[in-house]
Amino acid sequence: MTTWQTTWAINKYWLMARSQHLYNQGRALAKNNAWNADKQRAFSQLLATANTLTPPKQTLTTAYQHVWGYFKKRCTPAERATYLQLLATLTPDNDQLGPFLKQLAHTYQVDYLLNSRLIQEL
Repeated sequence: MTTWQTTWAINKYWLMARSQHLYNQGRALAKNNAWNADKQRAFSQLLATANTLTPPKQTLTTAYQHVWGYFKKRCTPAERATYLQLLATLTPDNDQLGPFLKQLAHTYQVDYLLNSRLIQEL
């Protein structure tokens, strides 16, 4: 992966958790593998803006559902039940789902997620 692809991969779920709009802007910047200094500055500004936001329930849920996609076909029935229960009770002030997904990333050794800012900051 190139440096900008790595930067995008590390930050995309974190950005998604904070703002769908900012995530979409970041995704548009990363589109077509054409990165340049102007796009880097714009992406850095997106990250700075996102850093000031508290993830609302809707975007946090969306990001966690994307992360869950890495486990849904190989998890145990108990893990699936725990995921569904924690998803149902998720609020930004009561986030037990994020740490559970982080635990699953370690359990299943999903390097892409382990390197993700969203998982690292939980």
